[in-house]
Amino acid sequence: MQVLPPKELSAYIKHYLFLENKGNTAQQLRFFSDGNTGIVFSQKSKLIAGLNNSETRNYLPGSFFYGQPNGFKNIYSDNEILIVIVVFQPNGINQLLGVSGSEFRDAIITIDGIFGSAGLELEEKLAEQVTIKNRLQLLNHFFRRIEAKKPQTNQLITNASLDFILKNKGKFSLSQLVAYTGYTERHIERKFTEGIGLNPKKFATIIKLQHFLSLLKNKTGNISLTSISYDAGFSDQSHLIREFKKHTGITPREYLHNTGKLTNNFIETFPKNTM
Repeated sequence: MQVLPPKELSAYIKHYLFLENKGNTAQQLRFFSDGNTGIVFSQKSKLIAGLNNSETRNYLPGSFFYGQPNGFKNIYSDNEILIVIVVFQPNGINQLLGVSGSEFRDAIITIDGIFGSAGLELEEKLAEQVTIKNRLQLLNHFFRRIEAKKPQTNQLITNASLDFILKNKGKFSLSQLVAYTGYTERHIERKFTEGIGLNPKKFATIIKLQHFLSLLKNKTGNISLTSISYDAGFSDQSHLIREFKKHTGITPREYLHNTGKLTNNFIETFPKNTM
């Protein structure tokens, strides 16, 4: 379930996600970038990052912040899951905390490492709630307090660049971005990376992939993968498959037929169909 934040928080938080899977068998979950950062609260059981050489499970914290990921990450669950995710706007955490997004690149950080003891208190109180309504009230109250204390940051270049990239669904040239913002390529890249954690071109590729997933989800009739590839801004189908596999670890066809979609960028992977 996806829920929008109140208007006064929408510049920082894109949406909240509430995901539940009552199965108690082992699950392999795959997470990849959608251009945003976020906080995960795993409320039923801890997620597993993987196994070490002695087959000991490496558990993720009960709540953690994730930065812009490099590629994809596999995580596992061997029990029922109830996950609450706060999905920030691409530069939301930079606006709220004044910390460069590049410092969080590919990082997983415990919630107290981001918000101190207030983060741990939020985790405990959230675990006590039994309804989505109460969880939302708690989250909104917490982030209103954070927003009231946020530092002053200059988001002019980042916001202008972000708006241009999103409106064009990632299809643009750097010369067009320079012309649109009126700033040099080097200055745009520095400010954008500071705010988002990725440079404009890497961010644009992720946006194009997300646009492709949207087109794939809504395709009708006999529209081909090649046609959707062009519509999403890729030069050809092989270009799409190469970028898609680089970021997700699977092909578009495998994504479509061999995964369970919890969200666009958070899936349960199944064995390949050998039929």
